Amino acid sequence: QGQLEESGGGLVQPGGSLRLSCVVSGRAFEYYTMGWFRQAPGKEREFVASIAWSNVKIEYADSVRGRFTISRDDDQNTVYLQMNSLKPEDTAVYYCATHTTPLRFPTPSEYDVWGQGTLVTVSS
Repeated sequence: QGQLEESGGGLVQPGGSLRLSCVVSGRAFEYYTMGWFRQAPGKEREFVASIAWSNVKIEYADSVRGRFTISRDDDQNTVYLQMNSLKPEDTAVYYCATHTTPLRFPTPSEYDVWGQGTLVTVSS
């Protein structure tokens, strides 16, 4: 199934930026759709963004569109989430995820391989 490891979280002031990274091991990364999700305290996990193989499909949640950018580097087996104009409501644990089946556009509920998460705190 592969392993996913996120990094890049931390404390940032409102209006600031962070870049999250997710390194994938144990699978042919370039054939899989990758997603970012987040879970705020006391709330359900929610979809943030996804990027399919060869960038054929990129999607964003309405709440982050225009502020966040998802990208991938297949040579480095890494997916990124560039987060700009951060707001306090972006505070959450951010998870990287994928699906066990390659060349698939999973719905948010179909992702079945997850990283451990990285905490992003937006506060002054």
